[in-house]
Amino acid sequence: MFHLSSATTRRAKRGMLREWRLHMLSVFSLSVAFVCLAAALLVVTNLRAVEQRWAHAGRASIYLKDDAPPADVQALKDTLAKVSAITAVRYVSAGQARTEFAVDEDPKGQLAALPADAFPSSIEIDVRPDVTDAELNDVVAKLEKLPCVDDVETYQAWTERLAHLVRGGVAASAVLAIVVFASVLAVVGSTIRLALQRRKTEVEALKLVGATDRFVKGPFLIEGSFQGIMGATFAVALLAILFLVVRGRLDSELANLIGIEPTFLPWQVALGMIATGGLLGASAAALGLRRLVTV
Repeated sequence: MFHLSSATTRRAKRGMLREWRLHMLSVFSLSVAFVCLAAALLVVTNLRAVEQRWAHAGRASIYLKDDAPPADVQALKDTLAKVSAITAVRYVSAGQARTEFAVDEDPKGQLAALPADAFPSSIEIDVRPDVTDAELNDVVAKLEKLPCVDDVETYQAWTERLAHLVRGGVAASAVLAIVVFASVLAVVGSTIRLALQRRKTEVEALKLVGATDRFVKGPFLIEGSFQGIMGATFAVALLAILFLVVRGRLDSELANLIGIEPTFLPWQVALGMIATGGLLGASAAALGLRRLVTV
């Protein structure tokens, strides 16, 4: 069995070297298809990370009315500090809100001339990570009924919109995967059929001396698998280079804003894509050779 496998591998290598232009063209075409799929998966991976980060942000902003009595504000702070679900309470005055907004969102100081009254005062609270959405909503509903509270922002609406975007990205990636898989089957199948035609004389000679279909098909299956593996590998490598270039130019303030550092595809996904490329290549070669027995 080992001798047969070794002989098959040598024949496959000889065939690829002889038809290297044909195989390189196929690998290039597959790389383009896999790059599109890998890029979509990369976007979805980082969007999901942002969604998980914001879903467990563990904070909320309680915006106070302009005419809220200081005594009521202090009473609210003391009450919040006693709630078991809340770990920290911080009062932000209108003046502090203007200063923080100017530093974070207006580095040129264009809004510095606005009065402090233009910025609402608020109470920032940190919530325990194990607090569920239902528990947080219950706390928010009680806070909104207080006379000194104007609004409560938990950032859940943003998280829900981001989750919807992630679901759309997953659906788009699934459709793109189908297109890529079909492209792999078409490209590799056509390449193998063309290689078979160019080696028709060799195949006929092997069949005349009693070679089995399995023996004849072996090198072509290896070549198809090789094309799929190399196409996916080149795609992952190219995407990794592009990712490093883009991340090197990414503003650190943007990373701080979204709460995460962009990450590359998990190694399981990258290896899975390469393995899938090999399986698809072998399957496409098998489909392309389904009429070999009649050759």
